[in-house]
Amino acid sequence: MGTSFAAGEAQWRARLGTLRQVVRQELVGRQLAAHLPADAPPRRVLDVGCGQGTQALLLARRGHRVVGLDASPALLADFARALDAEPPEVRARVSTVRGDAERLVELFPPGAFDAVLCHGVLMYFDDPGPLLDALARVTAPGGLVSLLVRNGDALALRPGLLGDWEAAERAFAGTAYLNRIGVGARADRLDELTAALAAGGLPTRAWYGVRVLTDAAPSDAPLPEPDELDRVLALAERAGRTDPYRRVAALLHVVAERP
Repeated sequence: MGTSFAAGEAQWRARLGTLRQVVRQELVGRQLAAHLPADAPPRRVLDVGCGQGTQALLLARRGHRVVGLDASPALLADFARALDAEPPEVRARVSTVRGDAERLVELFPPGAFDAVLCHGVLMYFDDPGPLLDALARVTAPGGLVSLLVRNGDALALRPGLLGDWEAAERAFAGTAYLNRIGVGARADRLDELTAALAAGGLPTRAWYGVRVLTDAAPSDAPLPEPDELDRVLALAERAGRTDPYRRVAALLHVVAERP
């Protein structure tokens, strides 16, 4: 990611095992599984801003070949340690590249990947247009682009539920916000994002809400017992695919396809 995320990277890494982060990663993984299932032919996947590699490893375990791109040496080191714990056949399917998302078209040829993930990255770009164009360029015809963005249509909900009325008022006025790792970021509105994708040759196939029910949980909230966590995940997954709940999710997971 860019330099703005770097300011909050330490907090991000410290919170990876918390309830909010586990729900986020697990839901996105389940939603992706519907589009990149284990019984499908292996796909070439690029994970832009792969971080610690959670989604890349899930896909590699399902048989896909994955390249993880990230600018952070610390997060790529976390990814490498996690990869070391995987079976040899999973390790053989994964490679990483240190680099910025802005250099995507310099690093990879056109149409190089059957699926491109870009999760939690667009919010750090004031103008996401060039990155969306780059994502489309490196996606093969018939390939998928998976985006995880902050939901601009529900930006006032979290601060409102937490009683931060000043932040809620600001959220109604625009799409800029301060996230929980202390970094200024930008949200996307669903209709505007899907229109931009369609204009760039990436019509939307499906979209989901992520962290509908757990977004107001404390940043350091620990995981509950396994049975309770299973219940939370089942309810969160249901809310993420059901209206009107998914429309007020903190995050939107949009899956587009290059015809």
